[in-house]
Amino acid sequence: MREVDADLTTLDRAIINAFQGGFPVVERPFDPAAAALRDRGVEVTGTELCERVRELDEAGILSRFGALVNAEEIGGAASLVAMHAPEDRYEEIAETVNGFTEVAHNYEREHPHLNMWFVVSVADHPDPDKDGSDRIEEVLAEIEAVTGQETYNLPKQREFHVGAKFLVDGPVADGDVDLSDLGPDVSPSDRSTLTPAERDLVVEIQGGLPITETPYADVADALAADVAWTVETIKRFEREGKVRRVGVIPNHYALGYTENGMTVWDVPEDVLDEVGPAVADLSFVTHCYKRPRHAGVWEYNFFAMTHGRTEAESERRIAEVKSLMDEYWDVTESDWDTLFSTRILKKTGVRIADRAESNTT
Repeated sequence: MREVDADLTTLDRAIINAFQGGFPVVERPFDPAAAALRDRGVEVTGTELCERVRELDEAGILSRFGALVNAEEIGGAASLVAMHAPEDRYEEIAETVNGFTEVAHNYEREHPHLNMWFVVSVADHPDPDKDGSDRIEEVLAEIEAVTGQETYNLPKQREFHVGAKFLVDGPVADGDVDLSDLGPDVSPSDRSTLTPAERDLVVEIQGGLPITETPYADVADALAADVAWTVETIKRFEREGKVRRVGVIPNHYALGYTENGMTVWDVPEDVLDEVGPAVADLSFVTHCYKRPRHAGVWEYNFFAMTHGRTEAESERRIAEVKSLMDEYWDVTESDWDTLFSTRILKKTGVRIADRAESNTT
């Protein structure tokens, strides 16, 4: 297994740790970002920083650079779904499920019954009397009809944390650089819908920003839009939650984070409000949600995703989650499980363009 950050320079490590969020939304963002690194003992100019981010992206160390769009706030809906696929039909069922354009991600996971887990992402329902959740139910009915297997819909009922950060050894080890205060002073709007211009901006930036010294100006040029409007709108999207964060998005597999454990818990309802924020505060927990149970099949209501660089590290982190849980109630072996992914069956985008289009007025 590749050692984490074995081939990375000091500058590479600083970039990865410092800028997984909080990147400036100003016309020339690499200049203040470089100044922040120099303040922390890493000598680099804005031009050099931009060049190195581009090289890391091209090398696959980064998945992309830019704004992480929060599809949930753009329009449409998404849900996690579990299914049992019999061993002798597993490949056939996986191919069928993956053939649905609404299925964005699909993983084989270790579980004695529910061994296929996928995400369904849909635009808003065309019927004005229905919504995205209705469309998800329609898609699941179609999947059940063609596979003959029951699906178990597990929509997010409460989000405690979404903030996947993958840190490496080196400068800015705690990832504490936040330059999100830089940029225009904007206020959130009271609109839930998008204008056509905002829709076009979302579609343009969903896959990342151009890695140039003037990325927002390049986006504006692509849209034939005003640079100031582009900067202000991206900053406003950040304030409104339509953009979760702006920065580098590492390829966690390239950094050695190959162990992906979905821990699930049967948390008593009377302690859930305390347990959720406490688990969310653990630095290695990247996603943390409340989801529904399915009586007799799925008794867990709390999901916490962890990542590790080795199986042993992953097991230690899961043990830390359990230790924290024990502070709130007496956790037994039947109260929790870990579903490790054994295979990626499908991994595509979440159809943000369709979702944005359906929410445009």
